[in-house]
Parts: sequence; structure tokens; C-alpha cells
Amino acid sequence: MAKEKKKIEETTESQFSIQKIYVKDISFETPNTPDAFKMEWKPVVDMNITNEATPLGDDLFDVVLSVTLTVKIDDKVIYLVEINQAGIFLIKNFPEDLLSRMLATSCANILFPFAREAISDTVVRGGFPQLLLSPVDFFALYEKQREQASEQAKESTTH
Repeated sequence: MAKEKKKIEETTESQFSIQKIYVKDISFETPNTPDAFKMEWKPVVDMNITNEATPLGDDLFDVVLSVTLTVKIDDKVIYLVEINQAGIFLIKNFPEDLLSRMLATSCANILFPFAREAISDTVVRGGFPQLLLSPVDFFALYEKQREQASEQAKESTTH
């Protein structure tokens, strides 16, 4: 009987693991070269990050972290870098609310350093100074999105 009980406990144990990390898409554009190399290097960097998760079945999820960087000097685009850094994750036996948070935060935290390295390498290969992206607090972004969604839901029910 004790063996049977232990087997049941093992099957309900939560699991989280990385199955694969890969680049799904990467793009680099320098629309104003070679003139850009003559400009005084005081860039303005605009970063946009999105995160999307797709269930693959068998408790596997494909998570894609999309990072878009637009670097400008005096309203001229110097370069544009876009990367879809992806990973396949095994996430098993977690409550639904925790699962969505893990997909948006834990997976993104794992993928971001890979995206940051690929972006930095690409920029340097393009002939520009190294670009080091600051860490991103994906948990704070997730909470902010949840608050905004909650506010929008309240507004739509009051109108």
C-alpha cells in the first residue's frame, strides 16, 4: 500500500524544465549606413518586448520572447534589431493561474539573456559599439498587464 501511495504522489509532482532554446527569427537592418558611421554616437534606444506561449501538448509549451530595438540619432534610424528568441519548456502539474504567470515570467527570464547576447553579437558584427541591454523585470511587467486588463474589464462593465 505504501508503494502505491508513493507512486500517486510522484505523478502529481510539479515539474519545470527547459527542453530546447533556439532562435526562431532574427533581423538586422542599417538603413543609413555608411553615413551612420560618421555621426556622433549619441543614440536613443527604443525597446519593445512581447512574450507569447503556445501549448504543444504533453505539458510542453513553446514560448517566444520577441525583442525589437530601434536605435536612432537625430530622428534617423541607425539600426533596427528584431529577435524572436524561443524555448520549449516542460511545465507539469501547476495550477492554471501559476502556469500563466510562469509562461510570462519564468520562461521570459530564461530566454532574455540568450536574446541579449544574440542582439549584442549582431550589433557588433554590424560595425556598431556593443549594446548591453539592462535586465528586465518580467514579473513587474506581468503584474502591470494584469492590472491594466482588470481596469479595462471594470471600465467595460460600467459602460
